[in-house]
Amino acid sequence: MTDPDSFRPEPAQILLVEDNPGDVRLTKEAFKRGRIENDLHTVSDGTEALAFLEQRGEYADAPRPDLVLLDLNLPRTDGEEVLEELKGDPELRSIPVIVLTSSRAEEDVVRSYELHANAYLTKPVDPDEFIETVRAFEKFWFSVVRLPPEGN
Repeated sequence: MTDPDSFRPEPAQILLVEDNPGDVRLTKEAFKRGRIENDLHTVSDGTEALAFLEQRGEYADAPRPDLVLLDLNLPRTDGEEVLEELKGDPELRSIPVIVLTSSRAEEDVVRSYELHANAYLTKPVDPDEFIETVRAFEKFWFSVVRLPPEGN
């Protein structure tokens, strides 16, 4: 049987859009514990996220993410605006976006899916549960799901 990790010769490029330093630290810890090689890039607001995704300014050499983890409650440009711009851009819309937020509001869930989020996860309050949640979706998205090649 073939190792599922062997299908991905290069580390996965993940963009984490998160303004809470504690959640950034927990996410990094979860990925470090996982078996899947990845490069986790972090930005702390929606304006930086769009610059990273569009490779503008200081992010001119940024890699195209294989996956975006997006908080909704962000300074400057909020997560909904980032999602709307990302999914409205023909060059970027194929990048899967997982909304990872503390909001349990039904309207946030509905609105995120209307804006074509690929998944909506509510951050657990407990740090161990948070790490387990991150590891579970990492395994799903990088071992089970087949991601689109760049440019599609």
